[in-house]
Amino acid sequence: MPSEMSTHKRTIVTALVLISTFFNLASQTMMVTALPVIQHTLHVSLTSAQWLTTGYMLLIGIVTPLSSNLYDKYTNRQVFLTTTAVFILGTLLGSFATNFGMLLTARLLQACAGGILMSFQMTTMVTIYPAEKRGTVLGMSGLVIASGPAIGPTIAGLILNYFDWHYLFTLILPFIILIWLIAYFVFPNYSKRRAVRIDLLSVLLSLAGSSLTLASLTVFQQSFMFGLIMLIAGLGFLTIFTRRQFSLTEPMLRVSLLKLRSFRMLTFIGVFAFMVLIGTEQIIPIFVENIAGLSSMHAGLILLPGAVANALFAALAGRYYDTHGPKVLISTGIFLMLLATIPFITISVQTPIWLITCAYMLRMIGNALVFSPAMSEAFKDVALPHISHATALNNTFRQVAASVSVTLMIVIADSPSSFVTGTRLAIWFTVLILIIMGTLFHSYLKYPAKK
Repeated sequence: MPSEMSTHKRTIVTALVLISTFFNLASQTMMVTALPVIQHTLHVSLTSAQWLTTGYMLLIGIVTPLSSNLYDKYTNRQVFLTTTAVFILGTLLGSFATNFGMLLTARLLQACAGGILMSFQMTTMVTIYPAEKRGTVLGMSGLVIASGPAIGPTIAGLILNYFDWHYLFTLILPFIILIWLIAYFVFPNYSKRRAVRIDLLSVLLSLAGSSLTLASLTVFQQSFMFGLIMLIAGLGFLTIFTRRQFSLTEPMLRVSLLKLRSFRMLTFIGVFAFMVLIGTEQIIPIFVENIAGLSSMHAGLILLPGAVANALFAALAGRYYDTHGPKVLISTGIFLMLLATIPFITISVQTPIWLITCAYMLRMIGNALVFSPAMSEAFKDVALPHISHATALNNTFRQVAASVSVTLMIVIADSPSSFVTGTRLAIWFTVLILIIMGTLFHSYLKYPAKK
């Protein structure tokens, strides 16, 4: 049983799942600073190129619901080794990609692994540690989930300064292979298989609904009517999917967990925080490369202080939450993110790079103060047998919402004749998200759940 796991084995499991998740999440956003380069190298439009990031997040959101069933149906060792192997395959294909189709396929293979791995590591962390350490444990998990995507663009910028975009895959391949080899020899088995049947109809409904809904956001640019039809159809499939989960004895995704007020409200607060994080770190590199004329490396370095600050404050926030709860952390985090918005809504070619760097860092600190406590608070009332479904739900909502955020911000920024004006409008979109987040958290504090 996980509760009887030795400290040594627990440390091994923690290190392997967190490091592998970090590489996966860093890979998720490495394409952010590479998009302008790939756009010109492979002769594709920015709207098409952004599917290297949007498609990645979308597929993670589609695959993630399966993770809870896989966690039950197979042993933890089988899930981890197979998932890591799929990520290796995608990374290998990306290293040799010669056209946009191969590159996108490589990214989608990485995403298939990422969708399962993220839920796997959260479920594992909550399962193998006692409940009284949940804030600290999910703080570590939140650190990886937030800092991985945050530092990805910086790593990519440094790589692109010396090599071509293939090395975004080639240079991380040895590390992932090493993790798999170590896991093969030392990763312990701490879970038992259960006779779980994966509902194929639910998988198809989830796939169709998520794909049509997100794709419609891009199609609206070319054809309003066709985009509207896709959106309505997608939402219809998702509605049928949700209703079906309530009728199944072994649902693909236990959506009934959303009836838990703390899980529902704090999950969505965390989702909104992730939308702001991913959307901002997507739009800023494109602006400084295409408008300010900076290199990919300089664009990555602009994001680096924010990534470091985010990782540091995520760890501190997890520890603070264990003793003081989420009130001060989340309220302060939302305020800091709003404050950091001021330079971005007035951004122009003349905006000093140091101001963009500092504003981004402040926004990332605020994000860390919201994201880690929101995750910890969301899981406080979830029963241990349902943790895998809770993490799957949490990750599904977060990744699909992040895909929506990136797509909308790119569409908004690219719509006006001036990309400067478009960038300002895209940042105003994050202001709207922050206002909704603040209102939701105020409601959570004002009307606590009855004991």
